[in-house]
Amino acid sequence: MDDLYDCADEAQLLTGMRMARVAIGRGDLVVIPTDTVYGVAADAFQPDAVQKLIDAKGRTRQSPPPVLIPGIPTLDALAATVPDEVRTLVAEFWPGGLTIILPAQPSLSWDLGETQGTVALRMPSNRIALELLSETGPLAVSSANSTGLPAARTAEAAHEMLGDSVSVYLSDGEGGELASTIVDATGLLVEGGKLRIVREGVISADAIRDLIGADLCE
Repeated sequence: MDDLYDCADEAQLLTGMRMARVAIGRGDLVVIPTDTVYGVAADAFQPDAVQKLIDAKGRTRQSPPPVLIPGIPTLDALAATVPDEVRTLVAEFWPGGLTIILPAQPSLSWDLGETQGTVALRMPSNRIALELLSETGPLAVSSANSTGLPAARTAEAAHEMLGDSVSVYLSDGEGGELASTIVDATGLLVEGGKLRIVREGVISADAIRDLIGADLCE
């Protein structure tokens, strides 16, 4: 597969990263490794690229993709409000498998789908993903699979499902069995509101509860 690059090989890593940057820049899709399952990525600020991602997975705009970011400072650039409980969570679990839904900055010029004014953010713990993010900026990323099929744990498995809809595949060995844990933190912005577990993944609800010392909606 000419579009798949083995990042364990230094030459392929350099070429693959260059091709991935070019692909993202022109609005194409790239499959990347993360600390959980493999993801299919698009420039979060190119609406046509995000729509390509949604179409490749066979989803609708009612299922907007999360956004991966290169560092905690980007959290404040993309989220309108960050509650103290969220700062505690990211200090403990980022980089890692925790995706947090927050109100999006209203000034952002992007179109991720029907988000209801929110954005789901995560900082992954994978050297390839973080290096690419540091060069491209935030990427809209969803699990690298066709909707209804298991999430890909290898770049090869992603290629079987997504094929030519993706321009570049970056391989970094086998990914994890579980996806990230998704929490909705928008409830914390109202008095008496709670954090809600949307999907339990690599980080348990108990671990989150123990850290912030609060009840959760599950």
